[in-house]
Amino acid sequence: MYGLLGPNGAGKSTLMRILATLQEPDSGTVTLDDIDAIGQTHRIRETLGYLPQEFGVYPKVRADELLAHFAVLKGIINRRERNEVVEGLLRQVNLWDARGKLLGGYSGGMKQRFGVAVALLGNPRLLIVDEPTAGLDPAERVRFLNLLSELGENSVVILSTHIVDDVSELCTRMAIINKGTILLETEPLAAVAALQGTIWRRVVPRAELERLEQEHAVISTKLLFGRTVVHVHSSSSPGREFECVAADLEDVYFTTMAGRFHDGAAREQAVAE
Repeated sequence: MYGLLGPNGAGKSTLMRILATLQEPDSGTVTLDDIDAIGQTHRIRETLGYLPQEFGVYPKVRADELLAHFAVLKGIINRRERNEVVEGLLRQVNLWDARGKLLGGYSGGMKQRFGVAVALLGNPRLLIVDEPTAGLDPAERVRFLNLLSELGENSVVILSTHIVDDVSELCTRMAIINKGTILLETEPLAAVAALQGTIWRRVVPRAELERLEQEHAVISTKLLFGRTVVHVHSSSSPGREFECVAADLEDVYFTTMAGRFHDGAAREQAVAE
């Protein structure tokens, strides 16, 4: 499981579309083993699955019927084999009991799981998943992340998201991207460990926030029960009002976005143009 983390508009979906051969890059190369993803798009499409951020379904078609249709497009012509594949995939994504339901009646999470079933046709070696949990309620999100975790045991999964918790819960490696540039490529645990002892927290009145941002390296602010909680990145205590707190992946993200993450052990990839 590889996480690609960044804000909206950072270039995540563009990169995912390039990897999925749906968009050509202005420059550069993309390879999967010995396959040129730009010049050999047919070979790449035979070995990857893609779940885009937004995809359409025919609302008045049953789930098993539409999946069977996609299976034909994937080259599974034999009816018996196709029926076995459709049943296996719908069971894998926990939609078998809802196979006869019209897709227009599916919840957001059910549609996402159906999209995974489509992406898994042909047993792909690489599964590209773009912003999969956006818009899901908490229960559907947990169910979907558990499914992705299972898929990551047998395939390479690239997960693009702007939600830090998605990466922290699933991924063993990650990159942070902004404005089309990779800012950090690392292991989440190593990056979090590198920040320990450098994250300081303080609850401040809203009126003091601007002054605090001028005096300290504030990496994030958020409301907690109506109060403003500030996180500051510093190698030493920024003041007696601050308490040192355990760093997490959200701190890694905001420190990187602020250009303050410089640990050599965790930062294994230089800035890429």
